[in-house]
Amino acid sequence: MIVIDRSRQVELPEALVATIGFFDGVHLGHRFLIDQLKKVADKEGLPSAVITFREHPRAVLHADYQPKLLNTWEEKQTQLATTGVDYCLVLDFTLELSRFSAAEFITKILAEAFRVKALLIGYDHRFGHDRAEGFDQYVVYGKALGMDVIQALPYDNGQTKVSSSEVRRLLAEGEVKQAAVLLSYPYSLKGKIVKGHQVGRTIGFPTANLSVEDSRKILPGNGVYAVWAVLSGKRYKGMLSIGNRPTLDDGNSQSIEVYLLDFSGDLYGAEMEVSFVYQLRANRKFPSLADLKAQLETDRCETDRLLG
Repeated sequence: MIVIDRSRQVELPEALVATIGFFDGVHLGHRFLIDQLKKVADKEGLPSAVITFREHPRAVLHADYQPKLLNTWEEKQTQLATTGVDYCLVLDFTLELSRFSAAEFITKILAEAFRVKALLIGYDHRFGHDRAEGFDQYVVYGKALGMDVIQALPYDNGQTKVSSSEVRRLLAEGEVKQAAVLLSYPYSLKGKIVKGHQVGRTIGFPTANLSVEDSRKILPGNGVYAVWAVLSGKRYKGMLSIGNRPTLDDGNSQSIEVYLLDFSGDLYGAEMEVSFVYQLRANRKFPSLADLKAQLETDRCETDRLLG
C-alpha cells in the first residue's frame, strides 16, 4: 500500500477507484467495504484507494472534543495495509474543508485533486457541510464529472452489529474476545514501562506499570485480562489489570499493570505492546494481601491454560 500525504509527494495515477472514511479500527465492516472497492477496481482495470483523515473530523470542528480511538494513526495505516488496497490518500480535515458542499467536495477534492474515476460510497455515508444530500445527488454530481458513484452493500453478519462504536462498547464492558471478532485482530495498547508502587513484588507478582503512549486510545473496562505482551521482539504470556487496585485502597487512581509469566528482569523504560485475549475476572477488593496472592495464583494458572 502506497501512502500519499503532505510528507510524501508521490505522483498519483491518472485515475483511481476510491472510497472515503475515517476507518477507526479497520473492522470487519470496513474490510467488507474495501473488498467491494477492490472488485470494482479490478473490473475497471484501475488502482484502488482509500481516502482517510489523520485527525478525527469532530476533533477539528470541536476543540474541546477528544475522541476515544481504536487505532493510533500508525496502527490504522498498518491495518489498512493488510486489506490489500493499493493507495491510502491522506486528506487533512480543516475548518475550510468542513465548509465545502457535497458538490464542491466531489469536484475539487475527489475529481480534481485525487483523480477519482469511480467512487464507492458506504451505504450510510454522507459528506458536505450540511450533510443534507445523499447518494442520489452524489450520482448526479459524479455524472457531470465523468465519475461513477456506486453505493456499497452493507455488511451483514447475522445478528451482530459491526461498527467502531460497537467495538468501543464491547471494550468498555471488558468483552475483549468479542471485540477481537469484530476487529478481526486482538485489540492492543502500546506504551512505556514506568515506576509503580512495587507492591506486587512483595507477594511474588512483580508487575510492570504501563503508561500508554497515546491518551486517545480507548482502554478496556476495569478488570483482569489474559494478554500477549511483546517486549524487545519477544512474546510473553501475561496478566494485565486495569483499575484502581481496590485491595490497596488507591481511590480513583487508575493504573495498568502487567505481570509477565516466565520472565525476570528490569523492565523500567522499556517499550511494551499488549494484545487483549480474554477477560479473566472483574476487579474486586480482597480481605488481605494473602487473599489477593491466592487469587493471582489462580489467575496465573488460568492465563497459562487459556493462552496455551
